[in-house]
Amino acid sequence: MKSILISYDQAHHEAIIEILDKHACRGFTNFGIVQGRGSHKGEPHYGSHAWPSLAQAIITIVPDESAPGVLRDLRALDESKPRLGLRAFQWNIEESI
Repeated sequence: MKSILISYDQAHHEAIIEILDKHACRGFTNFGIVQGRGSHKGEPHYGSHAWPSLAQAIITIVPDESAPGVLRDLRALDESKPRLGLRAFQWNIEESI
């Protein structure tokens, strides 16, 4: 099993859900509104007057064979709208209950 943490501009939300549905990733946790700033050249997502955009975050656990397709589609979404911001991180799940 793989865990994928997705942090993204809230404008991507419906597209992210569509990607998860496409890959039969039924289970996920949406952290809702989060704040942050990209590590390279991303603009802050603070929900303030100066930086009004906000971000969201989702974590999902997927079978090993699903992870590459999910990441590929997330990468394509990010590349289609690079100014919005989207990052995904994957790691191994050792055990679950």
